[in-house]
Amino acid sequence: MIETNVPIVSANPARGMLLIVSAPSGAGKTTLVRALLKADPALRLSVSYTTRAPRPAEVDGKDYHFVDKDAFLAMAKQGELLESAEVYGNYYGTSGAWIGRELAAGRDILLEIDWQGASQVRRQFPETLSIFILPPSLQALRNRLMNRAQDNQDVIDKRLAAAAEDISHASEFDYIIVNDDFDEALRDLTAVVRASRLTRSRQIDRHADLFSQFNAPVQV
Repeated sequence: MIETNVPIVSANPARGMLLIVSAPSGAGKTTLVRALLKADPALRLSVSYTTRAPRPAEVDGKDYHFVDKDAFLAMAKQGELLESAEVYGNYYGTSGAWIGRELAAGRDILLEIDWQGASQVRRQFPETLSIFILPPSLQALRNRLMNRAQDNQDVIDKRLAAAAEDISHASEFDYIIVNDDFDEALRDLTAVVRASRLTRSRQIDRHADLFSQFNAPVQV
């Protein structure tokens, strides 16, 4: 984890919603997130910065903002990152300025980050909605990492070893979804997002004019 100097900003219903999805590597998080974004056009994905090399077919500015280590550390030192973490020897981080502008404009933002970053974001935005994706079993996780053929065996072994640490932080999240059946997991993920938009505080703020028509006292 890298220390950043981003000031704490309290979320409120008038702002957009901030959503975090985390999971151990190989749990199917990225595939679920892509399907969620396709099903829910109102959600915008935050594109993280990273020092790792692009994988085949990854596009700079779309999948990640690829930068070198010196540039990343300079961003962190200048307080430009809302959260950051070192994972498997590479740095990852989120632009705090971009998040702030999007939320202030009332847009709902999704962060696909690990538990370390999620912890940092919750300190800045306590009302952040967080979801953890679990694989159905250790064997299923091993099979997924092997089948996607993106990493060598040494990297796969490291990811499996790190999975237990990642999963030990699942209790810090608001919701936990087991990705055994993809369609069911996607329905669960979509349902959580939809329900979060209907909380009392958000609805009271969003429909203040409607409540005023009935002179109905409301309490946030």
